[in-house]
Amino acid sequence: MDTLSYKTISANKETASKEWVLVDAEGLVLGRMASEVAKILRGKNKANFTPHADCGDYVIVINAEKVVLTGKKMADKQYVRHSGYPGGQTFQNPQDILAKYPERLVEKAVKGMLPKNKLGRQLFRNLHVVIGAEHKYEAQKPKVVDLKSK
Repeated sequence: MDTLSYKTISANKETASKEWVLVDAEGLVLGRMASEVAKILRGKNKANFTPHADCGDYVIVINAEKVVLTGKKMADKQYVRHSGYPGGQTFQNPQDILAKYPERLVEKAVKGMLPKNKLGRQLFRNLHVVIGAEHKYEAQKPKVVDLKSK
């Protein structure tokens, strides 16, 4: 029996088959959508998933301003920032963020679900969040993924 034929084939950046995926966030719950998008970015939905390599797809999220939060989270949830100076702590709720920069709400949710290392920062670059239904990535011919059915 030839034991060399049982080698585990590990995907890397060069051998990964990366595609473009389009997700419509209209009416989707923020956290549930973000976890699915993070899985696609990471490549966990593929058979050749490798934990230490960027083998996930590029994801375009459209209609970011139409995302939904359940319960009273839109008013009660708080995002905390700190400038580093004394008294530099600021709080924002999702309503404020949605009013000024709607795409940041989706970006924050997805970024929190990615690894906190170099790989996570690289994977985050593969996410493109767009306000509205029009986007500039038509040339990549993105495949539409329906997260409403999941």
